[in-house]
Amino acid sequence: MRALLASGLVLGVGASVTLAAWTDSEHSQATFTAGHFGIVGSTNGTTFTEHATAGSAATLNFQVAPTAMAPGTTTYALYSVSTINPSVAGTVALHATGTNNSGLGAHLTYGVRTVSGVTCNAAAFNGAGSAANVVAPGQPMTASSTQGVTQTVQANSGNRVNYCFAVTLPTTAPNSAQGLTTTASWEFVATSTAP
Repeated sequence: MRALLASGLVLGVGASVTLAAWTDSEHSQATFTAGHFGIVGSTNGTTFTEHATAGSAATLNFQVAPTAMAPGTTTYALYSVSTINPSVAGTVALHATGTNNSGLGAHLTYGVRTVSGVTCNAAAFNGAGSAANVVAPGQPMTASSTQGVTQTVQANSGNRVNYCFAVTLPTTAPNSAQGLTTTASWEFVATSTAP
């Protein structure tokens, strides 16, 4: 009897503290996907292709064939850079290869400017359509763009940067430069920027 009474007391106490509660909840989620960043180049300002390694470098089309340069000769070549599509925006810096001063390269000088169109010749390089120097004219072939000097490439092929190269064999080139040759190369290093 005592056990039954004790059991009843426990049940009674349990029943007296049971409370009803309503609940509700909300959930949220998001999927994150990384974008792309990349650049492509063109020697004619029209047909863009990726040249990702030195082994696949594009050959610049100099206006005066650089195969028989004489003292006082300057020859010009265009190279255009744009982002791929899709791609975020970024900046581009020009870097010269350290071996550009071998052979004839030790006697050559050069400069690079951006131009508004895809024509790269003396008039475009020196004309009103050219912008600030990327590499000032008269620099050794190993000179890269000035520290902090970059060009902006917009997202999704939004623009192209047209570089005009001017390579000169100065009038002071010695007789020992005759018959020399060099293969010069440059790298366009692109860095993505935050939107």
